Amino acid sequence: MKYIVILGDGMAGEPLEALGGKTTLETAATPTMDTLASMGTMGLAKMVPDGMKPGSDVANLAVLGYDPKRNYSGRSPLEALSVGVAMEPTDVVLRCNLVTLSEDEPYAQKTIIDHSSGEISTADANVLMDAVRMAFNSDDFQFYTGTSYRHITIWKNGTVLDFSQPHDHLGQVIGQFLPENPAFRSMMERSFEILNNHPLNIQRAAEGKNKANSLWFWGAGTKPSLSNFKEKTGLKGAMISAVDLLKGIAVGAGMDVIHVEGATGSLHTNYAGKANAAVKTLLEDGNDFVYVHVEAPDEMGHQGITEHKVQAIEYLDSRIIAPIKEALDASGEDYRMLVLPDHPTPIRIRTHTSQPVPYILYDSRIQQRKSVRYTEAEAAATGTLIADGYTLMDEFLHI
Repeated sequence: MKYIVILGDGMAGEPLEALGGKTTLETAATPTMDTLASMGTMGLAKMVPDGMKPGSDVANLAVLGYDPKRNYSGRSPLEALSVGVAMEPTDVVLRCNLVTLSEDEPYAQKTIIDHSSGEISTADANVLMDAVRMAFNSDDFQFYTGTSYRHITIWKNGTVLDFSQPHDHLGQVIGQFLPENPAFRSMMERSFEILNNHPLNIQRAAEGKNKANSLWFWGAGTKPSLSNFKEKTGLKGAMISAVDLLKGIAVGAGMDVIHVEGATGSLHTNYAGKANAAVKTLLEDGNDFVYVHVEAPDEMGHQGITEHKVQAIEYLDSRIIAPIKEALDASGEDYRMLVLPDHPTPIRIRTHTSQPVPYILYDSRIQQRKSVRYTEAEAAATGTLIADGYTLMDEFLHI
């Protein structure tokens, strides 16, 4: 038996007037997910426990079967595992975004325009992070390049502080969201002076791209400790994702991390490469379990672009799920597939919520068909709600 989890990050949402009262998932053409739903089972699962922030960190831990209340120590430490950053138990790790701020006002009166700096390339980001390292690396703080706009700061002997997430405040004046800690506030203010007129940002502006002109700290945490996935489940597992968070979870769980060239986390990521890598790791490389994470629906939700989120969901269906299903069917292998988001990212608010997410659980050996579509409403209509979402993995694996 082979096991495949396909995670459409932030894929769920809310009904939109512009879509005639439908969600982006209901609007999207998803024939493969609908087929899986019609031949499998659907329900809702709550991946974000009450009292915890609805982030991809908490939710993806739950999807993988780890109880977030017991295993979560912060988002950034998981990303640091992916980057290969050494962490001491006394270190505090923070996410360090490169963001786009408006240019003309005093720092606290600036508006955050883009939390991803136009989905800046890692190569461009590394040039800017070199300038950041030159200015700010010290005995107390070290800066590491991650992927795209997502980077890492280590605060030696630090304290876990609660910082605002930049994607929660798009289009807003930043003053009330800045850190109270003077060191971090100072580094953010100084970073604008360093980055806004950096030659690379001048070039980006000339090309019509958003400048990556400020740091933004958030997601503080400490060194994580996850039980080994194979020891926990008996399955040799692999992770396919463009983002450091998911790769870091995999590293912490002792799973293989499969690099796919051109996987960016954006709408135009290398879908075919991810699908091919998933099939190869299951049918040729000896893995029993693969987790395929696609970031694009979440990014489009944060950007608030309805048609792009619909397109991201359609690409997930046609370019990831369909070819994986076709290849597994052709192989003759028995397999089980779990399809779901980690959390909703509604277009209306452009950030995450804690609402339960719709899931499909499909078994290739069961061919009973019923007339349903994969939507939030039809999943809710089943009456099935898994209140502790991390237990869904046990059901999926028959543990």
